[in-house]
Amino acid sequence: MDPNSPITLRTRKFMTNRLMQRRQMVLDVIHPNRPNVSRAELQEKLGELYKTPKEQCFVFGMRTHYGGGRSTGFALIYDSEEALKLEATFRLVRNGLKPKVEKPSRKLRKERKNRAKKVRGTKKSKAGDAKKK
Repeated sequence: MDPNSPITLRTRKFMTNRLMQRRQMVLDVIHPNRPNVSRAELQEKLGELYKTPKEQCFVFGMRTHYGGGRSTGFALIYDSEEALKLEATFRLVRNGLKPKVEKPSRKLRKERKNRAKKVRGTKKSKAGDAKKK
């Protein structure tokens, strides 16, 4: 298990999506002697392969085949920085291109909403605060 052993990238079902200003493809990775390959490393290699900066490459949905040594996933390569605005926000956050929005947990938000429903008038904003015990 050598973390520096070579990997092979192959692309299938390549499509140029003019409307979204990107190239999209199925990515096959052959990585013998390695359990799997990091997404960052794949983006780097894909950037070299298609002569684009790695910030414009998005790799996701990677699945390692049974027995190891091979993985398949999906890749998007955007033509420009401006075209990145079309990308899903969670993927931009994952790639470090957008800050993560911190918000209270789903359960907390629902509890706050339900407490506010029980209050009438101008005290609704105060109803959001948890009850003191």
